Amino acid sequence: MTVDGRETAPAKANETLFLNKDGSPLGFFEAVVGGRSVGTPGTPKLLWEVHQRFGQLRWGDVLTPALELANSGFIVSPRLAEALERDQDRLSRDPDAAAYFYPEGRSLKAGSVKKNAAYAQTLKQLQEHGGNYFYTPEFSQKIVNKVQQHTNPGVLSTQDFQHYRVITRDPVCMPFLGYRICGMGPPSSGGISVNQILGMLEQGNHLSDPAESAPAWHRISEASRLAFADRGLYIADSDYIALPEGLQAPRYLKHRAGLIRPASRLPEAEPGAPTGTEGKQAFQQGESFEQPSTTHFVIRDSNGDIVSMTSTIENGFGSRLMVHGFLLNNELTDFSFSPEKSGRAIANRVEGGKRPRSSMAPTIVFHDDKPVLALGSPGGSRIINYVANTLIRTLAWQQTLDQAISAPNVASRFGTLDLESGRDLNSLSQALTGMGYSPNKRDLNSGLHGIQRIGSQWLGVADHRREGSVRAK
Repeated sequence: MTVDGRETAPAKANETLFLNKDGSPLGFFEAVVGGRSVGTPGTPKLLWEVHQRFGQLRWGDVLTPALELANSGFIVSPRLAEALERDQDRLSRDPDAAAYFYPEGRSLKAGSVKKNAAYAQTLKQLQEHGGNYFYTPEFSQKIVNKVQQHTNPGVLSTQDFQHYRVITRDPVCMPFLGYRICGMGPPSSGGISVNQILGMLEQGNHLSDPAESAPAWHRISEASRLAFADRGLYIADSDYIALPEGLQAPRYLKHRAGLIRPASRLPEAEPGAPTGTEGKQAFQQGESFEQPSTTHFVIRDSNGDIVSMTSTIENGFGSRLMVHGFLLNNELTDFSFSPEKSGRAIANRVEGGKRPRSSMAPTIVFHDDKPVLALGSPGGSRIINYVANTLIRTLAWQQTLDQAISAPNVASRFGTLDLESGRDLNSLSQALTGMGYSPNKRDLNSGLHGIQRIGSQWLGVADHRREGSVRAK
C-alpha cells in the first residue's frame, strides 16, 4: 500500500502561474521566493490519517519528542550553517525567516543551539486538537495571509486546506531477478522510472558486465536516460493525465533495452511509444527545474511492519516564507513552467487541484512475498539514480547495503553523466569518455537510508554524506 500526501496546486492556479506577461517562463528563483510557489501542504494530514489507521501510541505522545526538541533546541550542523550563509539574501527577505535564521542580522553558526518556540506552539495545538486542526481556517489563515500578501503573491486559500485529501494508491511493482520491487506511483515518477531502469537491464541482458566496470555503468546510464525520456513526456498526476499502461511491460522494456549500444552512447535518448499511447493526444517534454532536495527515512517496528517514507518542501528552504515556526513549501515549481510546447500540451503542466510530479522513490523489495530490503533517498530527480543504483548493487552485484550506499554515486538523467567528486573515479571517467560521454564530476550528496534483511537479522544503513543515523530499540 502507498499513501499519497503530495501537495496540491490551489484551486485558482492555472497554466499561467509561472509565466511572464509575454508568455516566457519565469526564472527558477523568481518563481520560488514568495507565495507563488506554495502548494497546499499534505504531510500533516498524511501523518494524522496514517496514525488514525495504524498507530498504537497516543497521538500526543508521538509528537512529544518533536515538541521537546523544539523547546530544548538542536545543534546547528556545518552543512546547515553553510547553506544559511549561501541563501541569506533570499531567506532574509521574510521577516519571520530572518528573525529565526539570522538573529541580529547574523547567520546561525555551526555548533550553536537553536530553539523554536513558535513551532513548539504549533505542535501543542496539534497535540490538543489532532492533525486535522492544521487544515482549519483558524490555523491556515495565517499561512494564506503570508502567501497572498507577499510581493510575489500566490493564490492559496483556506478552502484549499479544507478540501485537501490524502489518497491511498496501489504501489507500482515489477519483478527483477526473482525479487518484487514495489514503489510509489504517480504523481511520483520514482517508482515507474526505477522499475524501467531495472527492467531494461534485465530484459536486455545488460547485467553481465563486471560490477562497477565502465561497460556496466554505460548500460545503466543509457537505461536511465531512456527512462528519463519517458518520464518527461508521460508521467504526471494520474488523476489528471492518463498514463500509458505499457510503461512497465516486459515487451516494451525489452524493445527499449535493444536501443542500448554495446560500447557507445546514444546521441539522443528519445521517449518510446508504449501500449496505451495509440490514438491519444501527444504530449511534449516538460520544462521544470530539478533540485537536489528532500529527506527520507525507513522504519521497521517490532511487529515486522515496514514504512519507507520520502518527504520534502522541495527546495532547501522552500519558498523562504516562515509561518507558525516552519518554512512553507515551494512544491508548485515541480510543475513544468511552460504549459505547452510546439502546440502540444505538457502532461506536468499547472492545473488547479493537481499534484506536481516528483521523483520520490520510497521502495520495498520482496522475495517469496517477504520484505528483504527497504530504502529511499533525498536528491531531487537524482533520487531515481540513487535508488536504482543501490538496487543494482545489492540485488544484481550482491553487495551489502552498507557497501552499496557507501560506493561512489553515478547519475545519468538528461544527457549529462555525473560522477561523484572526491572519489577515485578517474579510470571510470576516462573509459566512459571513450564511449562518447563527457563526465561531469560534482557533489552528489545522496542521503540514502535503508534496511536489509541478512538471515534472521536486519542491517540498517544511513548515508555518510548527510547527517543520517541508525537506531535500534
